[in-house]
Amino acid sequence: MATYLIADTLLDKPDLYEEYKLKAKPLVELYGGEYLARGGQLTLKETNLWSPTRMVLIRFPDAVSANRFYDSPEYQAILPISRQSARRTMVMLEGV
Repeated sequence: MATYLIADTLLDKPDLYEEYKLKAKPLVELYGGEYLARGGQLTLKETNLWSPTRMVLIRFPDAVSANRFYDSPEYQAILPISRQSARRTMVMLEGV
């Protein structure tokens, strides 16, 4: 079953975040992930629980692949760049 990694990101240091994006993309693809949306225009319809800022949507073939990506030593090595340059909420959602 496909698993979707969904991230809502508020950029504090956009220039530094560009470095993270360049390094993360090949890792996402290495683990079978495919970007479906990244930072596109948002149209908010309901915001009772939260008001997203910048959304990223990545589809992985399954939860194992998504977790292997996130937990990989390569991704963990670049994760500090993201944490220095942005605040975010990230979830993994099993879907169709």
